[in-house]
Amino acid sequence: MELQILSAGAAKGLVYAMQQAFSRETGVSIAGAYGAVGAMKEKLLAGEPCDVIILTAALIAELTQSGHVVQGSAAPLGRVRTGIAVRSGTPLPDISNRAALKGNLLAANGIYFPDPQRATAGIHFVNVLKQLGIYDQLESRLRPYPNGAIAMQQLAQSREPRLIGCTQITEIKYTSGVTLVDLLPTEFELSTVYSAGVCGGALQPAIARRLVELLTGPTSSAQRAAGGFES
Repeated sequence: MELQILSAGAAKGLVYAMQQAFSRETGVSIAGAYGAVGAMKEKLLAGEPCDVIILTAALIAELTQSGHVVQGSAAPLGRVRTGIAVRSGTPLPDISNRAALKGNLLAANGIYFPDPQRATAGIHFVNVLKQLGIYDQLESRLRPYPNGAIAMQQLAQSREPRLIGCTQITEIKYTSGVTLVDLLPTEFELSTVYSAGVCGGALQPAIARRLVELLTGPTSSAQRAAGGFES
């Protein structure tokens, strides 16, 4: 038996970390898709099977209002900030302020980040580049991927020098081969609260609710903290 999940990429590592405990308790495995929040919302609205959905708290509230998420079933996983990453073993650039961040982005041969149309961090990062006035200069070096997890995997696998990435820190911390440099400077900070909820069309609502409890409750608090979720 499988429970179907649609989840923001930011929570992929947490779900993976908890799925063994969930399966031991319930006898049910977890299957589904992970990606940009916009893409996951589109899948749900298109009728893709879903028992549990994890998106930004704002989107979960919207879907609760429309009846796509069961009223009262949603709970927060925590707040996630956005940071800069490099391939493990390479020098950590200074991104402590506007000038340092700008200089190191301009020095990069390639910049890895999530979907600039549908991913929370991707949309934000493009806006940061525009605020810095360097979007046009860097456009040919931008390497967007469907979500931050894939972007970080590709960054980890590349052997090209002077590469840099930007996504939510959960996706950086959960990806082997990349290192979190630091959070974006305060003036460019992005922090996003994620929530999990039971889908209105869930075929296994009781088991779905148990997964939400497991992901958002005290049992997984250490895993959430280690992965970059702030309470």
